[in-house]
Amino acid sequence: MQVIESIEALQGWVGREIGASDWMTIDQERVNTFADATADHQWIHVDVERAKRESPFGAPIAHGFLTLSLLPQLTSQIKRIEGVTTTVNYGLDKVRFIAPVPVGSRVRARQKLEAVEPRGDNRYMLRNTVTIEIENGDKPACIAESLSLIIF
Repeated sequence: MQVIESIEALQGWVGREIGASDWMTIDQERVNTFADATADHQWIHVDVERAKRESPFGAPIAHGFLTLSLLPQLTSQIKRIEGVTTTVNYGLDKVRFIAPVPVGSRVRARQKLEAVEPRGDNRYMLRNTVTIEIENGDKPACIAESLSLIIF
């Protein structure tokens, strides 16, 4: 984990990759739980036997939004900014699902800081490009431009 001591030090990271998270296994239980939480029970995610038979991927795959929902957990392993009292998810400017995540594979996040914009009262908007990689994959699963408001 990268520990960043101040807002000035954080600004020195603009345009650079901060780091990568640990690998996380995407198992069928996680996919099924996500399907239950979102009422998205499409067979390509939850019907293992049918997915093996009929899916172009030969196995069930994780929901794209499940992959996206991992951003907070994975990126929290990459950096810590000293003195920040609150971090607020401000949204996403662009999201692309590049490659499917087969159940049983491992993913991790890489984070590049694109911008730090002052928002007054010890508040700053961070713009990051987060890439979710699939272990041994040719393409990333997802690339997202995420926004976070940090408050000191």
